[in-house]
Amino acid sequence: MTPSDHDHAVPPHVRHLRQILLWPLRLMPLPAGAAAQARPWELLAADPRWQEVVDEYTGDTSRFHERHYNEFVTFLPYVQRFLYGEGRGAGSAGPDERAAASPMRVFRRHDIAAVRLTARPGDAPVTMQIVHADLYFFLDVDLVLFNLEVSADDLSLPHAQELLYRFGRGYPPGWDAEGRAQHCLADAEWLDAEGRVLARSDAHQRDNFLAHVAEHRAPRIATHWAAMLEPLVGDHSGQPGALRFRQIEYYRMPVMAYLALDEPQALTRADFARLGLVTGSGGPQALPYADGHLADFEQRFCYDRFWGPGGAAPWTRYLCSGHSLIVVGQADSQLFACRDRGVLAQFRHQHFMLFLIAHFQKAALLMVSDKLVEALRRLDVNDADSVRTFKRAIRASFESFLRFTHRYWFHEISEQALVRGLWHMCARHLELDPLYSEVKERIADMSHYLESDSLRRQANTVVRLTVVTIFGLVGTVTTGFLGMNLLAEADAPMTRRLAIFAVTFVLTTVLTVYTMVKSKRLSDFLDVLSDERATAWQKCLAFAAVWRRSGD
Repeated sequence: MTPSDHDHAVPPHVRHLRQILLWPLRLMPLPAGAAAQARPWELLAADPRWQEVVDEYTGDTSRFHERHYNEFVTFLPYVQRFLYGEGRGAGSAGPDERAAASPMRVFRRHDIAAVRLTARPGDAPVTMQIVHADLYFFLDVDLVLFNLEVSADDLSLPHAQELLYRFGRGYPPGWDAEGRAQHCLADAEWLDAEGRVLARSDAHQRDNFLAHVAEHRAPRIATHWAAMLEPLVGDHSGQPGALRFRQIEYYRMPVMAYLALDEPQALTRADFARLGLVTGSGGPQALPYADGHLADFEQRFCYDRFWGPGGAAPWTRYLCSGHSLIVVGQADSQLFACRDRGVLAQFRHQHFMLFLIAHFQKAALLMVSDKLVEALRRLDVNDADSVRTFKRAIRASFESFLRFTHRYWFHEISEQALVRGLWHMCARHLELDPLYSEVKERIADMSHYLESDSLRRQANTVVRLTVVTIFGLVGTVTTGFLGMNLLAEADAPMTRRLAIFAVTFVLTTVLTVYTMVKSKRLSDFLDVLSDERATAWQKCLAFAAVWRRSGD
């Protein structure tokens, strides 16, 4: 059965909305003044606004619930080790040791309780509760993933669509003729538990954004997002701080959404297209794009295994575009709304983790690519120090890529049909495999260049040593033939013998250095000399060329 295509007399009602934003950011190297060997999360731990999240896998069964168990067993063993760390023997490790064994560290902010959003000018503001605001750090990868989960109840579908479309933009993409930020929220305010405003968006202050790009050639993060990420600061912001970041992906944050509706089967094809592609609200019959572009929308973006009147969670549809992962279902279905065993629990745990893994992989690959570009930009082939720095940077990138491949790169994360299907859709839309192959090929090219350059330098060294040996062989054979008695100075005074030794040493050193200087041309002369097809005159010309000026 397909969704109904009749016009909505009354817009569909969203009883409960969950929106999750996930923003990958690149962490810049710590400044020289930072603590030696300090990791980013160790510096963040000093800020009282962020506390490390001690996960439920600590042996304390009072904190470990069935939904955590269901999340854990969903993934394959190598993914479990990435997400939850290595297992230890019973009683062999405390919570701190178990946290240290995990390649992922999570910090949570508790002082911001809600966000008040105004989608468009004239709309009534909506206050969404902040379920949690987290920062995810990863071992050996200079990335941090900002995660924000918010919730609201009793919204119209158009209002929910606008919030999904407008909330989660790091900065405005432009402004209209009246100076209003386009495609962004009309207003956004972070609130504390008492409802006091902690920070507010400045997306309408066009001149500040224009001046920042003109000066730094980098976008300016809107003030409400900058305030949320503190003490992390933008690398080009001019603000002091050891933890600095740069944007690595699009300014629109990847988004997940859970929508519990009274009648999901009443949504039209246009409604689903706008939800799945996160394009904002529109008429129930007005597709966001041309018919031809959306001709295969259901095949490309919809997972319809549960889209029907039967089952414990009827009329449940998943929509995945890579940038977004949306689930729509029936609000009065107990399984769909259950926070412990139902679709809501899966959305917040299993599906969030697969979305996080996919975007972490993409961001990590883009970061490695950026580092290669930066290394090439700093390379000056005429500067020996620059060449050495370039080689170190390429080798470090190669080592980082190897660690990423063996620790974080997965083609499959689960054998459960739903998770596996959503993972494949997400990975396909994000084009993870082509991106991995491209970065791997670039690193292989760089590595091949370094190996070729090393072999070339070794070959040049061998040529020089060979030339010195050949021409030094003449003197060696001559002195050996004479028995080293050309000068009978064995009984001479010590001062005379030392003087002769010093003169001989200096002359030999000068001759050796001179031979090294001319080794390239002498090597060319030896090549011609050994060529049986070359005439005697050509060999004489080759010998004379040893002392010819390079410009002659």
